[in-house]
Amino acid sequence: MFHKYRYKYKLNPEYEYLQSELINIKKVFHNSDESIHKARNELKIVDLGGVESVVKAFKVPNIINQIVYSFFRDSKAKKSYLNSLKIEKFTPKPIAYIEYYTLGLLKKSYFISENFKYDFTIREPLLDDNFQDRQNIFKAFARFTLSLHNEGIFHNDYSPGNILIKKDENGYIFKIVDINRMNFYKLTQVDRAKNFSKLWAHDEILRTMAREYKLHYKCNEHFEEQVVKFSNDNKKVKNFKKRLKGKAID
Repeated sequence: MFHKYRYKYKLNPEYEYLQSELINIKKVFHNSDESIHKARNELKIVDLGGVESVVKAFKVPNIINQIVYSFFRDSKAKKSYLNSLKIEKFTPKPIAYIEYYTLGLLKKSYFISENFKYDFTIREPLLDDNFQDRQNIFKAFARFTLSLHNEGIFHNDYSPGNILIKKDENGYIFKIVDINRMNFYKLTQVDRAKNFSKLWAHDEILRTMAREYKLHYKCNEHFEEQVVKFSNDNKKVKNFKKRLKGKAID
């Protein structure tokens, strides 16, 4: 809804009581000193009406994108919210998004979700050979990825920092974040293999994941090699770009 043509928002019906806090999110966000990520966009943990939340503040778009997001395409905050609702069991619980406009153009936007208190991301076991229960984590992650794929979900930034993991008595709970760039369609085997490519994982780890995936999904004999090939292709492209900047990351 619009209010005096200054902001637009949508609240998850379960959190309608947070309307006044949401509208005041710029001040709430500014006053929080619990920043958990700061790059192009910033994430902070905030208390929103008694709900421990993670607020993602998106960078002000350039003037071209201000026009695009104001009139032609959904903002990243709105897409994050809508995608979360669509695949709610795979993400931290969505609360709301809000967009602020000046002279009719989108300036700041925020996406708010409940704080999922994870224990680690997939990055830690990928990098630490001595990480506890490492092989079982990789196998559980493969099954989680399969569940995403079977529901027609392709996460375009399926990278280590965007995969949150919490250990419980039954094993591991996985949640995905940074979900404004997603596609929904019936995935082919090639699509499924390609979705592992941004993990930046060693070949043998990828093979472990691919073998577990194949135990629960009928793939042909090329699946394991496809997973490894797409990963190595992605590494080559990324390393080439880094070399151009003088900082290869082999």
